[in-house]
Amino acid sequence: MTVKNKRRWLIILQYCIGWTIAFIFISIVRGEGTIEEGSVQFEFWDSVVASITMGPFFGSISGGALILAEEYGYKHLSFPKLLTLRIIYCILFVTLMVLIAYWVYGENLTLIEFAFEPGSFAIYFYIVIVDVFMFGLRQVNLHFGGNNLSKLMFGKFYNPREEERIFMFLDLQSSTTHAERLGHIHYSKMIQDCFNDLGVVVENESEIYQYVGDEVVLTWKVHNGLRNQNCLKAYFNFKRQLEKRQQHYLNRYNCQPHFKAGVNIGLVTVAEVGKYKKEIAYHGDAINTAARIQAKCNEFKQALLISETLKEKLTLTDFSCEELGSIELRGKKEQVPIYAVHELNS
Repeated sequence: MTVKNKRRWLIILQYCIGWTIAFIFISIVRGEGTIEEGSVQFEFWDSVVASITMGPFFGSISGGALILAEEYGYKHLSFPKLLTLRIIYCILFVTLMVLIAYWVYGENLTLIEFAFEPGSFAIYFYIVIVDVFMFGLRQVNLHFGGNNLSKLMFGKFYNPREEERIFMFLDLQSSTTHAERLGHIHYSKMIQDCFNDLGVVVENESEIYQYVGDEVVLTWKVHNGLRNQNCLKAYFNFKRQLEKRQQHYLNRYNCQPHFKAGVNIGLVTVAEVGKYKKEIAYHGDAINTAARIQAKCNEFKQALLISETLKEKLTLTDFSCEELGSIELRGKKEQVPIYAVHELNS
């Protein structure tokens, strides 16, 4: 199973659990010590069983709709169109719930009578609020990246701790020239398009750590980055994605964007920082070295440079490394050996 499919299944699983919990909660609220105003009476345990049964069903629908929106809707449709589709989706989602509930419980009523039973609108409002809440939670999770939201909630980063990680600094070549030619608005749109295309790196088990202007920082757990040469393949997969969309960039921006990258491995400290805006931050020499290696790309006229420390840990099958010698990096006393990376089949 590909990484992308694993992420899809994880979203669906989260939505199945979320909707099951939401249904069980309303079953408890409505079924424990309360009397229904309408003619349809729900037995408490029957309602709980129905919640456990229908939660995964509706969770799969809701999660699937979110995946479609993220993969095919975002940045392909205008915001008003996305909002309209979201409203239509909510109406259809509630309608589907009503139809299934009517099929199970509404044998003595017409569909219209069942749909407008006393208390029905409170249920519909609850369903919409749950959907909005889960959608919002998904957006927050995307903001923190990966599963970092749950880690923050459980205080995993409350106290600083050490991790060995791989870091890649990706920077747009000739960024100043592009910005002057395009102007701030069109330049920012081009950066948006580039970083949307960067989504292909999830197939290489990459985590996006930070966006800084026209630069982005990727990171890997060591075993994920070394496996299948993911930390190198990510760069070339991104490069191919930009080339695949060459006509789009030529038509909209009259240029083909290219990125340069520097990669390093090392021990860093990870911690939760910020009071009113939480963020997971990495600190350490390994990050600074990766940034400074990337800054040498123009000097050596190379697109991808890596440290000797990383090269020694990689098992290279699809790439060759060209030694460029030991260089001085700003802020470091010792010289750092660096290598240029090339695809064997390019």
